Amino acid sequence: MLIGYARVSTQEQETHLQTDALKAAGVKKIFEEKRSGGDRNRPILKKVLDTLKPGDTLVVFKLDRVARSLKHLLEILEIIESKGAGFKSLTETIDTTNAAGRMMMQIIGAFAEFEKTLIAERTKAGMAAAVKRGSKLGRPYSIPKEQQPEMMRLWKSGRHTKTELARMYKTHISSVKRTIKRHDKRHITQ
Repeated sequence: MLIGYARVSTQEQETHLQTDALKAAGVKKIFEEKRSGGDRNRPILKKVLDTLKPGDTLVVFKLDRVARSLKHLLEILEIIESKGAGFKSLTETIDTTNAAGRMMMQIIGAFAEFEKTLIAERTKAGMAAAVKRGSKLGRPYSIPKEQQPEMMRLWKSGRHTKTELARMYKTHISSVKRTIKRHDKRHITQ
C-alpha cells in the first residue's frame, strides 16, 4: 500500500501542493503534519512509521518533508527498511525499493545536509558582519533601555507587582519578567 506523508513547518502553512501530488501518484492514505522538519519528535511521522507493514511504501512530495539531516534521514530509512517497507520521493524521483534508488537517496541526503550547513555558515557570517557594522541583533527591548533603571527601582521598592509595572510601561508581563531577569543576572555576574 502507498502511504503518504505531507508536512509543513507552521500552522499558517498548508499541505495542499503536497497532498495533490501524492493523490496524483496514487496514494490513498495521507498523513499530514504541521511541525518543523528539524523537530525529531513529530507524532504524526512516528504514527506513519508505526503503521508501515511489509510491502508498504512511504511516499513524500519532497525529501526535506521527512528529514532535514542525512543522519535523521538514514535513521528513518532504517526504520522503514526494518518494517519491510520502501520509501519514495516524488520530487527527487527516488525509490528505495531498488539498490540504485537507495544509493541516490543517500547522495541527495548528503547534498541536502551540505546545503543546510552552508546556509547556517552564511547566516553566522552575515550576523557577525552586521554586529561589526554596529547592528544589534535580536528584537528590540519592549521596555526601552533608558526606562529600565527606573522600572527596576520601582520593582525593588516592593510597592509594585510585575502586572502593575507591565501596565505602567504598556507592555506584557513577560517583558517585565525578562527585564528583571536580565538585570538580576547582570548584577550576579558583576
